[in-house]
Amino acid sequence: MARESLEDLKKRAARISRTLAKLYPKARISLDFKTPWQCLAATILSAQSTDLGVNLVTPRLFKEYPDARAMAAADPRHVEQLIVRTGFFRQKTRALIGAARKIVEDYGGEVPSTMEELVKIPGVGRKTANVILGHVFHKPAFVVDTHVRRLTYRLGFTKHTDPTKIEFDMQKILPPKDWTPFSMRLILHGRQICIARQPKCEACAIAGDCPRIGVGK
Repeated sequence: MARESLEDLKKRAARISRTLAKLYPKARISLDFKTPWQCLAATILSAQSTDLGVNLVTPRLFKEYPDARAMAAADPRHVEQLIVRTGFFRQKTRALIGAARKIVEDYGGEVPSTMEELVKIPGVGRKTANVILGHVFHKPAFVVDTHVRRLTYRLGFTKHTDPTKIEFDMQKILPPKDWTPFSMRLILHGRQICIARQPKCEACAIAGDCPRIGVGK
């Protein structure tokens, strides 16, 4: 197969983006939150857990600890009890309290709005930072989770498995306005159609633009 030029890659990505936009017009994370702190906390809790499971525990958590200042002063044992059903609750409690204290001490209690500042917060990597940038501050941000990593490879958009390298590859072929919605739509498509072991290629609306790299091997 001939090597795809960057321009052709951009055109194919644009076609796929338009198709996915029709399939998933309301593409956003399924975590419930109302403030930047709540988004950050819910995203930390979502590691190795379902969004549904997180949404079951956050109403009480946010009622008792509505902001970073409240969480910074929290009793770790009580936080553990509130989030136990999300799994890895001890590590997540340390991350929540550590993040809250960093935000209070360095950012005046307000979640910062830049990648450079966000990744300095304990428990916040580029994935969490991109969720916050895209969904709270409405800045161009490409989120890479397990679904996005799998689909971008299958679609021939990247040869990398490292999330940061995938993020940078996708930024080269998509306009900034599409970064957040496209990544969210890939997540939905990965959950519903392009599943890990047996992708439903026969039912896939973007099959005509997909080289299916690695599928069936």
